[in-house]
Amino acid sequence: MRNVVLARRHRADPATIVRTAQALGYERFSDFSADLRAHFLRTLTPYAVMQAGASRHLDLRARVRQSLQDDLERVRAVQSSLSPDQVIALARHIHRARRIVVVGIDLAASLSWFLAYGLTALGFHAEAPTGSAGNLLHHVRFLTKEDLLIGISFRKCLRETVDAVCLAGTRRVPTFGITDNGDGPLGRYCDQYLSVSIESSSIAGSYVAAMAALNAILVACTHLRPKRSLAALRNTREDYLSGPRWFQEAPPGSDDSAHPPAPGRRLR
Repeated sequence: MRNVVLARRHRADPATIVRTAQALGYERFSDFSADLRAHFLRTLTPYAVMQAGASRHLDLRARVRQSLQDDLERVRAVQSSLSPDQVIALARHIHRARRIVVVGIDLAASLSWFLAYGLTALGFHAEAPTGSAGNLLHHVRFLTKEDLLIGISFRKCLRETVDAVCLAGTRRVPTFGITDNGDGPLGRYCDQYLSVSIESSSIAGSYVAAMAALNAILVACTHLRPKRSLAALRNTREDYLSGPRWFQEAPPGSDDSAHPPAPGRRLR
């Protein structure tokens, strides 16, 4: 299929694409494709992304619109490619797990924190360790086969995340990866994985597809056992309705109302 896409892009015959790959020494086109992707991942840096973007002569407003359009395409892609059965299988595993450790380093830490937070709100024993690599591995060392480790990393994958997955594997801890391709380290070393793209013209990559996948996971976990979820969420209902952490205007005539906070200013 990839050779067909490449052939269309360059207006060539698919068979010609395959023969060209074989002439380069590859037995199958899939081997050439995997090698090309590995090379791309090794050489892709924020500088390379910026350099490629700067070579395109676009108005700044057009770049912003293009970024939004690219993100929309990523969400559409994950909608068509993400298997609901895979998401449900992960949700079942989460429900069976005694403890869930979500590992995400650097920018992926925001994703790991989001998933762990959502799972904790549903009553699961979930955490996203932060800090040094040693602290992360300490959390993994005490996991058992009754637990679950979810690793989140993309492209070449960060070493600490892969090390955590490999350590969990030696302890027979079930592992699940969220990454952008099965050919990458998490796709190879995790028991199962979900594939979502982070390709973007942004130097940080785009996590909109990953966030959509995480939301789908949380929805599956919530509705797999709705009575359990309702029981867990019932404990926070009153806090959400009138808890002290929500901002409230001071009642008229009170001392605080005499000195209201300055209104925010809109960005222009």
